[in-house]
Amino acid sequence: MADTLPAGSAGSGQQRTVMNPRALLFDAGNPRLRGETEEELSQDQIFEVLWRDFAVNEVAESIAANGYFEHEPLFVIPSGDQFIVVEGNRRLAAIKALIREHTISGVALPPIDKAARSSLEEVPVIVTTRTALWEYVGFKHVNGPQAWQSLSKAEYIAWVHNTLRISLDEIARRIGDQHSTVQRLYRALMVMEQAEAADVFHRSDRYKGHFSFSHLYTGLDYAGIQEFIGLPAKISESKKPVPAAKLKNLGELCVWLYGSKSQDQRPLIQSQNPDLRVLDEILRTPNGTAALRQRLPLGVSRDIGKGDPQLLREALVAAKDSLQTARGRALTGYDGQTDLIKLADDIVTIADGIVADLKQQQARDREKRRQGRLTP
Repeated sequence: MADTLPAGSAGSGQQRTVMNPRALLFDAGNPRLRGETEEELSQDQIFEVLWRDFAVNEVAESIAANGYFEHEPLFVIPSGDQFIVVEGNRRLAAIKALIREHTISGVALPPIDKAARSSLEEVPVIVTTRTALWEYVGFKHVNGPQAWQSLSKAEYIAWVHNTLRISLDEIARRIGDQHSTVQRLYRALMVMEQAEAADVFHRSDRYKGHFSFSHLYTGLDYAGIQEFIGLPAKISESKKPVPAAKLKNLGELCVWLYGSKSQDQRPLIQSQNPDLRVLDEILRTPNGTAALRQRLPLGVSRDIGKGDPQLLREALVAAKDSLQTARGRALTGYDGQTDLIKLADDIVTIADGIVADLKQQQARDREKRRQGRLTP
C-alpha cells in the first residue's frame, strides 16, 4: 500500500510504495556512475562499474544475511513503464545480483536463505523527481557522509545550478557547505569545459588513464595560477571564467597538470603536494614560465625562475643551518673517525673559496660603480 513520508524528511510529500526490482533501472545520468566518460553507459556496464568500483559485494552480503531493510527505500523517478533509481544504485546492484538478474564473471555471491530472498520480491521505494530530491542527494554526496569524488560532485552541482536554476550560494546554504566548496567545484568544471570548448585541451587527451580533476579544483585557488590564466580571485557563477585572451595559457596549464597523449608530454604534477605549490611558484616568474614552455622539469624550471642570486642565498642559508647542526653534534657524535676531520677541512676550504669569490665580485662591482658603469 502506498503512503507518504512525513514532512521534513527526504522525499517529503512523495509517494512511498513497493516495487519489483526487475522494473527498476540504474541511473545512467548519475555523474558518479558515468565517471570520466561523457558517453551514457548501458545497464550492464553500470552494473559492472558498481561491482568493480563501489564495493557492492559488501552490500550484497548484508542483504543476504539480513534481508532488505524496510527503512532504506530506494528513490525512483518514472521512465516509461519502468523506474530509474536516482538514489540507491549500490543497493539495487546487490539486489539484482542476488536475484540473478545480473551476473558478473568471477564473483561468488553469498548464500541467501528463503526469507531473505522473499524480501527482495518487492522492495520499498519512494517515487519522486530529480528536482525534489536534489537537496538530499547534494547533502549526502557533496557535503555529507558518503561524498563522491570531486568530478562527480562538480557535475552534480553544475546540473543543479544550470538546469534547476538554483544559485551556487543557495546550493551551498542548503547542503551546509561553509567552505565555498560548491563554488570552487563549479568554477573548476566551468574552466575545464571552457578549455574543451575553445579546443585548447580535452580531458580525453590526458596522458594518464585517471582524470585527477582535483588537481585543477585545488590549483585554481593559487594566486600564481589564477594570474596566469586571468582568473579572478573572487569566485563567480560565470560559465566562462577565463578571459578569451588567456585561453592559450589555460591550455598550457591543463597540459602541465594532465599531460597530453597527442603531444607525447607527461604531466608535471605527480602529487598535489608539493607539485602544485611549485608550479604556482614558477608561474609567478617570466623565466620560470619560459622554462616550462621549453618542457624543462618542474625543479629545473623553479630554479630558473628564482635566478642565481636567490639560489645562492638559499644555498648559503641551508649550508649555515646544516653546519650549525653538525657543530652541535661534534662533541657527542665524533668517535675517532679520521675521515670526518678531512671532510670538515674540505668544508673549510670550500667556504674560504666562496668568501674569496664573493669578495672578488664585490670589488669588481665597486670598480664598476666608480667608473659609472653600474647603478648602486
